[in-house]
Amino acid sequence: MDATRTRLSFAGDWLMAAAFLAGTILVALLIVRELRGAAGANATPTATTTAAIPADAVSVPALALGEAREVRVGDRAADAIARLEPTVTLLSTSSERGPLGNREVRSYQLSGTRFLLVVEAFERGGEPRVAGIYLQ
Repeated sequence: MDATRTRLSFAGDWLMAAAFLAGTILVALLIVRELRGAAGANATPTATTTAAIPADAVSVPALALGEAREVRVGDRAADAIARLEPTVTLLSTSSERGPLGNREVRSYQLSGTRFLLVVEAFERGGEPRVAGIYLQ
């Protein structure tokens, strides 16, 4: 008894192999592109790192200034500056152009401790906010 099998023609076999090879090459190219993109993203510095911030400065998410006074990353700049105690002295201010507008680095001193506030907008046309707090 001869069983009849359906078999793809010779041209069908080659087309299937060519489609498999093209798919494999496409997936390999996508993987290489993603790996190159990930390496490039890690090589760039963060948006709040500027020349005005010293290398030995340590980033903190919040700064407690007294019993009920605290400045946090993300606070509106006007509110954060208003919360600073009268004993906090402004040492210097530097301004530069950031990716979303003006970026201001304000250096303060309180009881021998120097800290920096980085103020910039988080979106185009947005209000300035505290983007970083650094201790020295």
